[in-house]
Amino acid sequence: MLLAYPKIPDSKNCPNEQCVAFEKYDGTNLHWVWEVELGWYAFGTRRSRFDLDEMGIAEFNAAHPGLEEAPEIFKRDFASPLESIFRDNEQYHCPEITVFTEFFGANSFAGKHKKDDRKQLVLFDVETEGGMVVPDRFIQDFGKLNIARVIYRGKLTGKFMDDLRKGKYGVDEGVVCKGGRNSNNLWMVKIKTDAYMQRLQQAFKDDWEKYWE
Repeated sequence: MLLAYPKIPDSKNCPNEQCVAFEKYDGTNLHWVWEVELGWYAFGTRRSRFDLDEMGIAEFNAAHPGLEEAPEIFKRDFASPLESIFRDNEQYHCPEITVFTEFFGANSFAGKHKKDDRKQLVLFDVETEGGMVVPDRFIQDFGKLNIARVIYRGKLTGKFMDDLRKGKYGVDEGVVCKGGRNSNNLWMVKIKTDAYMQRLQQAFKDDWEKYWE
């Protein structure tokens, strides 16, 4: 299938514009699909999709060992409150909506998870038929849920990027900066810390760039 979530570009050609920087978590990107008649009916990784029922969950678990806790966490923490938001807010009155979460534990690294860690899902994007919800609206509508932490608001300057890379904002992996006034001109760039780069280089040697920006 096509990527469920687009590849975010690195910071090489980023615009010098106003943005919101959200913490980027080191985990696995999972998507969840809601339909106005069916409710929550599908889910998966960036490259796979399964039915959100007993058989589909079993197939997902077999295909993606290490992610088995994710469906239960989603049903417990997100399914009902998200559906209430969709039904109560006219902006979300559309046939189908996809939400994106990161699945991770305290010791997750480069998409690998420790079995005994307590896992969580963090919501970081919502996509309607009109495209991704813009950052300020996302915070306004979904901020009461477990969403990605806002690290910075302001112009995406070289100083902010340097400070972020040097570890001055207290994030482990990095941030995703998002800007734009509406879904048509929404842009995103990712910036990772120098410390995270060093961890990748130690763990993966010559292959570390596969996990970089």
